Amino acid sequence: MSTLTTTQRWSPAPRPQPRSASAVRRAHAATAVRWLLSTVAIVVPVFVFSTLITFLLGAASGLNPAAGIAGDEASPETIARINAEFGLDLPVWQQYANWMAGIFTGDLGISWFNKVPVSELIGQRLAVSASVAGLALVIGIVLGVLLGLLAALKQGTWIDRTVTAFTSIVSTLPPFVLSIGLIIVFSLWLRILPSAGYVPPSENLGRWFSLIIMPALALSVDVVADIARQLRTGMVEALQQNYITGAVVRGLSRPRILFVHALRNGSSPALAILGMKIPALIGGAVVTETIFTMPGFGTLSATSALRGDVPIVQGTLVVAIIFVLISSVLINIVQGGLQPASRRRNQP
Repeated sequence: MSTLTTTQRWSPAPRPQPRSASAVRRAHAATAVRWLLSTVAIVVPVFVFSTLITFLLGAASGLNPAAGIAGDEASPETIARINAEFGLDLPVWQQYANWMAGIFTGDLGISWFNKVPVSELIGQRLAVSASVAGLALVIGIVLGVLLGLLAALKQGTWIDRTVTAFTSIVSTLPPFVLSIGLIIVFSLWLRILPSAGYVPPSENLGRWFSLIIMPALALSVDVVADIARQLRTGMVEALQQNYITGAVVRGLSRPRILFVHALRNGSSPALAILGMKIPALIGGAVVTETIFTMPGFGTLSATSALRGDVPIVQGTLVVAIIFVLISSVLINIVQGGLQPASRRRNQP
């Protein structure tokens, strides 16, 4: 027979003592350090591997600036001098080491044909693409969130079906088709927007906006469709969770339930797709910049590839890689901020 008394058998377990503020801060700091180290452990190898492949593709192309600069009849001495000028007479591993060292100092090399620094050329053209891609991102996020929330709140109604049908249709339209359609409607029929060209905002803000709005709309449609569909899916699932029912029972206001509780937990799928769409906007600018005759980042990379200007092609690829990695890190930060429960699971 057990010798435990009734009091001993049914006495409640001691309640855990709440952690002090300093202990909580140390736990948060430890979580932040672990996240930083894990991010570095992923980003650095990906960056090194991507840049290595980028450089080796240029080296394996067999292209040489001597023929373009001195002509096909260039003497061996002239070819050797040009190769030495661009460092092409060095072993491949040394060329890669010098190129990587230049990347960390902002030196992406020199164009083979016009002798202008690649970083300077990219800086000039990137402002054009950033204007279009930035406006497209804003349009995509605003309209995508509005349509996704509307479809989720009106689940099963004709509004939900209309939004779903609209996003399914527009997601299948390529940007060049939308670009041509916008030009026909707004430039040829309505005559309210210019069809081509670019001016910096410092020169004429109104003209700048009128020139980038159509290419931005053409690029944003795919973003709108994907964000709306993913946000609807996440919100419908979130609104069915028990904590939403508990919030309703506690009498919390509908906007608080929607934007504080449901949206924070239901936005994860939309954020994940947004992380992939940000770099895709820069890549999609190649088509739209060609159609709208804009001297942007995409046009620079395309014309340089056709011309065989390897340093510019390598430089544009490096910038694109950096955009992809930065956007991925930023999306992870936003996801962690919107979903504190994921952070708590990582804490000791």
